[in-house]
Amino acid sequence: MAEQTIDRRVIADCQQGDRDAFRLLFEAYKDKVFSLAVYSFGGDKSAADDVTQQIFLKLFSAIGQFRGESEFTTWLYRLVVNACTDERRRRKRLLPLGETLVMSDVSGRKPQEKQFARLEISEAVQAAIGELKPKFRLPILLKYIEGLSYEEIATVLNCSKGTVASRLNRGHSQLAKRLSYLKNQTALGD
Repeated sequence: MAEQTIDRRVIADCQQGDRDAFRLLFEAYKDKVFSLAVYSFGGDKSAADDVTQQIFLKLFSAIGQFRGESEFTTWLYRLVVNACTDERRRRKRLLPLGETLVMSDVSGRKPQEKQFARLEISEAVQAAIGELKPKFRLPILLKYIEGLSYEEIATVLNCSKGTVASRLNRGHSQLAKRLSYLKNQTALGD
């Protein structure tokens, strides 16, 4: 409860033009905005940097439009989703498709090789998420990276909870197909 009060006070101060309050807001949310943008762009940090800057510039001028009818983070994520969608349209191309990594059996590897294999798997999962169409990628990112509920995702994406559930289901199915080759890999163990 104290966190919501602090947020509301800081947001109210931002709406009054308080630059120190805006700096607090920036520090509190810059990593979340960047993280969502990076995943949205399939790991393209340059595009994520651009969108993050755009978001906070827009936020500085548009904070007065926040009415408090939803959580601030829900409103902010909606700005991020819209900015990422707009950026993709500007680029007039799909996100770069990650090359599928060819994995080999890791059962007999040394600890450093196992750690590298885990990194390869992580990169394969990130690439597979990046290959999803935005309408399937964004619900997955909001659910599993940002931890939003179905209701919050529906608000961010401006759709129904049923649509969120459907898109998550289809996204899961597509990821399972893209990553099916990982099933054949030996468990890494710790």
